Amino acid sequence: MKIAIVGASGAVGQEFLQVLEERAFPIDELLLFGSQRSAGRTYVFRGKEHEVKLLQHNDDFRGVDIAFVSAGSGTSKEFAETITKHGTVMIDNSSAFRMDEDVPLVVPECNAEDALCRPRGIIANPNCTTIMMVVVLQCLERLSHIRRIHVASYQAASGAGAAAMAELEQQYREVLDGRPVTVDKFAYQLAYNVIPQIDAFTDNGYTKEEMKMFNETKKIMHTDALCSAMCVRVPSLRSHSEAVWAETEEPVSPEAFAEAIRQGQGVQLMDDPANKVYPMPLFLAGKDDVYVGRIRKDLANENGLTFWLVGDQIKKGAALNAVQIAEWLLAHDKRFCSVG
Repeated sequence: MKIAIVGASGAVGQEFLQVLEERAFPIDELLLFGSQRSAGRTYVFRGKEHEVKLLQHNDDFRGVDIAFVSAGSGTSKEFAETITKHGTVMIDNSSAFRMDEDVPLVVPECNAEDALCRPRGIIANPNCTTIMMVVVLQCLERLSHIRRIHVASYQAASGAGAAAMAELEQQYREVLDGRPVTVDKFAYQLAYNVIPQIDAFTDNGYTKEEMKMFNETKKIMHTDALCSAMCVRVPSLRSHSEAVWAETEEPVSPEAFAEAIRQGQGVQLMDDPANKVYPMPLFLAGKDDVYVGRIRKDLANENGLTFWLVGDQIKKGAALNAVQIAEWLLAHDKRFCSVG
Protein backbone atom coordinates (compact mmCIF):
# COMPACT_ATOMS: atom_id res chain seq x y z
CA MET A 1 0.00 0.00 0.00
CA LYS A 2 1.23 3.44 -0.99
CA ILE A 3 -0.36 6.11 1.20
CA ALA A 4 -0.19 9.91 1.06
CA ILE A 5 -1.08 12.57 3.62
CA VAL A 6 -1.79 16.06 2.28
CA GLY A 7 -1.54 18.73 4.96
CA ALA A 8 0.86 16.64 7.00
CA SER A 9 2.06 19.51 9.20
CA GLY A 10 -1.39 20.55 10.43
CA ALA A 11 -3.15 19.32 13.56
CA VAL A 12 -5.18 16.72 11.66
CA GLY A 13 -2.20 15.73 9.51
CA GLN A 14 -0.20 15.00 12.64
CA GLU A 15 -3.15 13.06 14.02
CA PHE A 16 -3.20 10.98 10.83
CA LEU A 17 0.38 9.91 11.48
CA GLN A 18 -0.45 8.93 15.06
CA VAL A 19 -3.65 7.06 14.19
CA LEU A 20 -2.05 5.16 11.29
CA GLU A 21 0.73 4.04 13.62
CA GLU A 22 -1.60 3.16 16.51
CA ARG A 23 -3.80 1.01 14.28
CA ALA A 24 -0.92 -0.66 12.40
CA PHE A 25 -2.44 0.38 9.09
CA PRO A 26 -0.67 -1.54 6.28
CA ILE A 27 1.71 0.90 4.58
CA ASP A 28 4.63 0.02 2.34
CA GLU A 29 5.37 3.59 1.30
CA LEU A 30 4.27 6.87 2.89
CA LEU A 31 4.34 10.26 1.16
CA LEU A 32 3.80 13.54 2.98
CA PHE A 33 2.70 16.73 1.22
CA GLY A 34 2.29 20.29 2.35
CA SER A 35 2.38 23.95 1.42
CA GLN A 36 5.42 26.08 0.65
CA ARG A 37 5.58 26.88 4.36
CA SER A 38 5.78 23.26 5.54
CA ALA A 39 7.68 21.66 2.64
CA GLY A 40 11.04 20.34 3.80
CA ARG A 41 9.96 19.56 7.35
CA THR A 42 10.57 16.01 8.49
CA TYR A 43 8.41 13.75 10.65
CA VAL A 44 9.20 10.32 12.08
CA PHE A 45 6.79 7.51 11.24
CA ARG A 46 7.52 3.94 12.37
CA GLY A 47 11.08 4.87 13.16
CA LYS A 48 11.83 6.42 9.78
CA GLU A 49 12.08 10.09 8.85
CA HIS A 50 9.79 11.34 6.10
CA GLU A 51 10.21 14.73 4.43
CA VAL A 52 7.21 16.84 3.49
CA LYS A 53 7.09 17.45 -0.26
CA LEU A 54 5.60 20.55 -1.82
CA LEU A 55 2.09 19.84 -3.14
CA GLN A 56 2.17 20.54 -6.87
CA HIS A 57 0.23 19.81 -10.04
CA ASN A 58 2.36 16.91 -11.26
CA ASP A 59 2.39 13.11 -11.19
CA ASP A 60 3.49 12.68 -7.56
CA PHE A 61 0.28 10.73 -6.82
CA ARG A 62 0.85 8.11 -9.50
CA GLY A 63 0.76 4.74 -7.75
CA VAL A 64 -0.73 6.14 -4.52
CA ASP A 65 -3.61 3.96 -3.33
CA ILE A 66 -5.19 6.27 -0.75
CA ALA A 67 -4.58 9.94 -0.01
CA PHE A 68 -5.75 11.44 3.28
CA VAL A 69 -6.30 15.13 2.59
CA SER A 70 -6.62 17.79 5.28
CA ALA A 71 -5.39 21.08 3.88
CA GLY A 72 -8.57 23.16 3.62
CA SER A 73 -11.39 23.26 1.10
CA GLY A 74 -9.57 25.56 -1.30
CA THR A 75 -6.63 23.20 -1.60
CA SER A 76 -8.93 20.18 -1.90
CA LYS A 77 -10.85 21.76 -4.77
CA GLU A 78 -7.70 22.87 -6.56
CA PHE A 79 -5.84 19.57 -6.28
CA ALA A 80 -8.63 16.96 -6.40
CA GLU A 81 -8.06 16.18 -10.07
CA THR A 82 -4.28 16.04 -9.61
CA ILE A 83 -4.65 13.64 -6.67
CA THR A 84 -7.23 11.31 -8.26
CA LYS A 85 -6.26 11.30 -11.95
CA HIS A 86 -4.17 8.11 -11.65
CA GLY A 87 -6.75 6.22 -9.57
CA THR A 88 -5.90 7.37 -6.06
CA VAL A 89 -8.82 7.30 -3.63
CA MET A 90 -8.98 10.72 -2.01
CA ILE A 91 -10.44 10.78 1.51
CA ASP A 92 -11.04 14.48 2.03
CA ASN A 93 -11.40 16.09 5.44
CA SER A 94 -12.55 19.50 4.18
CA SER A 95 -16.06 20.76 3.44
CA ALA A 96 -15.29 21.04 -0.30
CA PHE A 97 -17.26 18.05 -1.55
CA ARG A 98 -19.46 16.91 1.34
CA MET A 99 -22.78 17.82 -0.20
CA ASP A 100 -21.91 16.92 -3.81
CA GLU A 101 -24.29 14.21 -5.01
CA ASP A 102 -21.49 12.19 -6.64
CA VAL A 103 -19.27 12.20 -3.52
CA PRO A 104 -20.15 9.85 -0.63
CA LEU A 105 -20.13 11.35 2.87
CA VAL A 106 -19.14 8.52 5.18
CA VAL A 107 -19.13 7.61 8.86
CA PRO A 108 -18.29 3.88 8.90
CA GLU A 109 -20.57 3.09 11.85
CA CYS A 110 -23.51 4.52 9.88
CA ASN A 111 -23.06 4.18 6.12
CA ALA A 112 -19.78 2.48 5.28
CA GLU A 113 -21.21 0.93 2.09
CA ASP A 114 -21.61 4.39 0.57
CA ALA A 115 -17.81 4.48 0.17
CA LEU A 116 -18.04 1.93 -2.64
CA CYS A 117 -19.82 4.38 -4.95
CA ARG A 118 -17.30 7.15 -5.62
CA PRO A 119 -17.43 8.12 -9.31
CA ARG A 120 -14.93 10.96 -8.82
CA GLY A 121 -12.57 8.91 -6.66
CA ILE A 122 -13.38 11.12 -3.67
CA ILE A 123 -14.85 10.17 -0.29
CA ALA A 124 -15.75 13.07 2.01
CA ASN A 125 -15.12 13.02 5.75
CA PRO A 126 -17.98 14.84 7.54
CA ASN A 127 -17.82 17.76 9.91
CA CYS A 128 -16.50 16.73 13.32
CA THR A 129 -19.62 17.66 15.30
CA THR A 130 -21.79 15.75 12.86
CA ILE A 131 -19.60 12.64 13.02
CA MET A 132 -19.79 12.47 16.78
CA MET A 133 -23.55 12.99 16.86
CA VAL A 134 -24.54 10.52 14.13
CA VAL A 135 -22.44 7.70 15.63
CA VAL A 136 -24.65 7.98 18.71
CA LEU A 137 -27.90 8.65 16.84
CA GLN A 138 -27.37 5.52 14.77
CA CYS A 139 -27.83 3.50 17.96
CA LEU A 140 -31.16 5.24 18.58
CA GLU A 141 -32.30 4.94 14.96
CA ARG A 142 -32.07 1.15 15.26
CA LEU A 143 -34.73 1.30 18.01
CA SER A 144 -37.11 3.78 16.37
CA HIS A 145 -36.89 6.18 13.45
CA ILE A 146 -35.71 9.64 14.47
CA ARG A 147 -37.98 12.51 13.42
CA ARG A 148 -36.28 15.58 14.85
CA ILE A 149 -32.96 16.49 16.45
CA HIS A 150 -32.06 19.55 18.47
CA VAL A 151 -28.42 19.93 19.46
CA ALA A 152 -26.24 22.47 21.23
CA SER A 153 -22.53 21.92 20.69
CA TYR A 154 -19.75 23.08 23.02
CA GLN A 155 -16.70 23.10 20.78
CA ALA A 156 -13.10 23.25 21.96
CA ALA A 157 -10.48 25.66 20.69
CA SER A 158 -8.73 22.86 18.82
CA GLY A 159 -11.62 22.80 16.37
CA ALA A 160 -10.04 25.93 14.91
CA GLY A 161 -6.60 24.33 14.66
CA ALA A 162 -3.35 24.09 16.58
CA ALA A 163 -2.76 27.85 16.44
CA ALA A 164 -6.15 28.43 18.08
CA MET A 165 -5.22 26.12 20.95
CA ALA A 166 -2.00 28.07 21.43
CA GLU A 167 -3.93 31.35 21.35
CA LEU A 168 -6.32 30.19 24.09
CA GLU A 169 -3.41 29.24 26.33
CA GLN A 170 -1.77 32.58 25.58
CA GLN A 171 -5.00 34.44 26.40
CA TYR A 172 -5.24 32.82 29.82
CA ARG A 173 -1.67 33.85 30.61
CA GLU A 174 -2.29 37.40 29.40
CA VAL A 175 -5.47 37.78 31.46
CA LEU A 176 -3.77 36.48 34.60
CA ASP A 177 -0.77 38.75 34.02
CA GLY A 178 -2.96 41.79 33.42
CA ARG A 179 -1.69 42.24 29.87
CA PRO A 180 -3.66 43.08 26.70
CA VAL A 181 -5.29 39.96 25.32
CA THR A 182 -4.32 38.66 21.88
CA VAL A 183 -7.36 38.00 19.67
CA ASP A 184 -6.59 36.60 16.25
CA LYS A 185 -8.08 33.15 15.66
CA PHE A 186 -11.49 33.92 17.20
CA ALA A 187 -13.97 36.78 16.83
CA TYR A 188 -13.53 37.62 20.53
CA GLN A 189 -11.43 36.65 23.51
CA LEU A 190 -12.21 32.99 24.25
CA ALA A 191 -10.49 32.72 27.64
CA TYR A 192 -13.10 33.04 30.41
CA ASN A 193 -15.77 33.36 27.71
CA VAL A 194 -17.98 31.44 25.30
CA ILE A 195 -18.68 32.55 21.72
CA PRO A 196 -22.04 31.59 20.15
CA GLN A 197 -20.63 31.59 16.63
CA ILE A 198 -18.62 28.99 14.72
CA ASP A 199 -18.02 29.83 11.05
CA ALA A 200 -19.87 32.55 9.14
CA PHE A 201 -23.58 33.32 9.41
CA THR A 202 -25.89 32.40 6.55
CA ASP A 203 -29.02 34.25 5.40
CA ASN A 204 -31.31 32.20 7.67
CA GLY A 205 -29.47 33.24 10.84
CA TYR A 206 -27.69 29.90 11.28
CA THR A 207 -23.93 29.59 10.89
CA LYS A 208 -22.32 27.39 8.26
CA GLU A 209 -21.29 25.01 11.05
CA GLU A 210 -24.91 24.67 12.17
CA MET A 211 -26.11 24.13 8.61
CA LYS A 212 -23.48 21.41 8.15
CA MET A 213 -25.12 19.49 10.98
CA PHE A 214 -28.54 19.93 9.32
CA ASN A 215 -27.44 18.85 5.86
CA GLU A 216 -24.78 16.25 6.64
CA THR A 217 -26.93 14.32 9.12
CA LYS A 218 -29.57 13.75 6.44
CA LYS A 219 -27.02 12.59 3.88
CA ILE A 220 -25.07 10.25 6.18
CA MET A 221 -28.07 8.61 7.84
CA HIS A 222 -30.23 8.61 4.68
CA THR A 223 -32.95 10.17 6.78
CA ASP A 224 -35.69 12.75 6.60
CA ALA A 225 -34.94 13.82 10.18
CA LEU A 226 -34.41 17.55 10.64
CA CYS A 227 -31.57 18.81 12.81
CA SER A 228 -31.59 22.26 14.42
CA ALA A 229 -28.20 23.20 15.91
CA MET A 230 -26.63 25.91 18.04
CA CYS A 231 -22.83 25.71 17.85
CA VAL A 232 -20.78 27.44 20.55
CA ARG A 233 -17.02 27.82 21.01
CA VAL A 234 -15.97 27.17 24.62
CA PRO A 235 -12.60 27.70 26.33
CA SER A 236 -11.52 24.07 26.55
CA LEU A 237 -8.53 22.86 24.57
CA ARG A 238 -9.56 19.57 23.00
CA SER A 239 -12.68 17.40 22.60
CA HIS A 240 -16.13 18.69 21.69
CA SER A 241 -19.30 18.19 23.74
CA GLU A 242 -22.92 18.15 22.60
CA ALA A 243 -26.30 18.26 24.32
CA VAL A 244 -28.82 16.45 22.12
CA TRP A 245 -32.62 16.20 22.13
CA ALA A 246 -33.99 13.54 19.75
CA GLU A 247 -37.62 12.78 18.95
CA THR A 248 -38.46 9.29 17.67
CA GLU A 249 -41.59 7.88 16.01
CA GLU A 250 -42.19 5.53 18.93
CA PRO A 251 -41.25 6.16 22.56
CA VAL A 252 -37.85 4.74 23.53
CA SER A 253 -36.95 4.26 27.18
CA PRO A 254 -33.64 5.60 28.52
CA GLU A 255 -32.81 2.02 29.55
CA ALA A 256 -33.30 0.70 26.01
CA PHE A 257 -31.19 3.48 24.55
CA ALA A 258 -28.46 2.90 27.13
CA GLU A 259 -28.38 -0.78 26.17
CA ALA A 260 -28.18 0.18 22.48
CA ILE A 261 -25.15 2.31 23.33
CA ARG A 262 -23.55 -0.63 25.13
CA GLN A 263 -24.05 -2.75 22.03
CA GLY A 264 -23.11 -0.01 19.56
CA GLN A 265 -19.95 0.58 17.57
CA GLY A 266 -17.65 3.51 18.26
CA VAL A 267 -19.58 4.55 21.37
CA GLN A 268 -19.16 4.07 25.11
CA LEU A 269 -21.73 4.50 27.87
CA MET A 270 -20.54 6.71 30.74
CA ASP A 271 -23.73 7.33 32.65
CA ASP A 272 -23.91 7.11 36.43
CA PRO A 273 -25.03 10.57 37.55
CA ALA A 274 -25.60 9.48 41.16
CA ASN A 275 -21.83 9.02 41.39
CA LYS A 276 -21.04 12.05 39.20
CA VAL A 277 -20.03 9.86 36.27
CA TYR A 278 -20.62 11.48 32.89
CA PRO A 279 -18.43 12.41 29.91
CA MET A 280 -16.18 15.47 30.16
CA PRO A 281 -13.72 16.76 27.55
CA LEU A 282 -10.90 17.16 30.08
CA PHE A 283 -10.65 13.39 30.48
CA LEU A 284 -11.49 12.13 27.00
CA ALA A 285 -8.91 13.74 24.73
CA GLY A 286 -7.12 11.10 22.68
CA LYS A 287 -9.90 8.51 23.01
CA ASP A 288 -11.23 6.73 19.93
CA ASP A 289 -14.90 6.46 20.88
CA VAL A 290 -17.72 8.90 21.51
CA TYR A 291 -18.86 8.82 25.14
CA VAL A 292 -22.51 9.19 26.13
CA GLY A 293 -24.15 10.07 29.44
CA ARG A 294 -27.01 12.00 31.11
CA ILE A 295 -29.55 9.86 29.19
CA ARG A 296 -33.11 10.72 30.23
CA LYS A 297 -36.62 11.30 28.92
CA ASP A 298 -37.33 14.67 27.39
CA LEU A 299 -39.85 16.33 29.73
CA ALA A 300 -41.20 18.44 26.86
CA ASN A 301 -41.77 15.56 24.41
CA GLU A 302 -43.27 12.15 25.21
CA ASN A 303 -41.37 10.62 22.27
CA GLY A 304 -38.15 12.41 23.13
CA LEU A 305 -34.84 11.52 24.74
CA THR A 306 -32.06 13.87 25.73
CA PHE A 307 -28.43 13.02 26.34
CA TRP A 308 -24.89 14.40 26.51
CA LEU A 309 -21.93 13.25 24.42
CA VAL A 310 -18.21 14.02 24.28
CA GLY A 311 -15.65 13.03 21.68
CA ASP A 312 -12.19 14.00 20.54
CA GLN A 313 -12.96 15.96 17.38
CA ILE A 314 -9.40 15.79 16.04
CA LYS A 315 -9.34 12.03 16.46
CA LYS A 316 -12.78 10.52 15.80
CA GLY A 317 -14.06 13.79 14.38
CA ALA A 318 -11.35 13.88 11.72
CA ALA A 319 -8.33 11.57 11.39
CA LEU A 320 -9.69 8.38 12.91
CA ASN A 321 -12.93 8.49 10.93
CA ALA A 322 -10.94 8.87 7.70
CA VAL A 323 -8.63 5.98 8.61
CA GLN A 324 -11.63 3.83 9.51
CA ILE A 325 -13.04 4.54 6.03
CA ALA A 326 -9.76 3.33 4.55
CA GLU A 327 -9.79 0.23 6.78
CA TRP A 328 -13.32 -0.56 5.61
CA LEU A 329 -12.20 -0.25 1.98
CA LEU A 330 -9.34 -2.66 2.61
CA ALA A 331 -11.79 -5.19 3.99
CA HIS A 332 -14.69 -4.77 1.55
CA ASP A 333 -13.58 -3.07 -1.69
CA LYS A 334 -12.41 -5.61 -4.30
CA ARG A 335 -9.60 -3.27 -5.31
CA PHE A 336 -8.05 -3.48 -1.82
CA CYS A 337 -9.29 -6.78 -0.37
CA SER A 338 -6.05 -8.68 -0.96
CA VAL A 339 -4.25 -6.10 1.16
CA GLY A 340 -6.81 -5.93 3.97
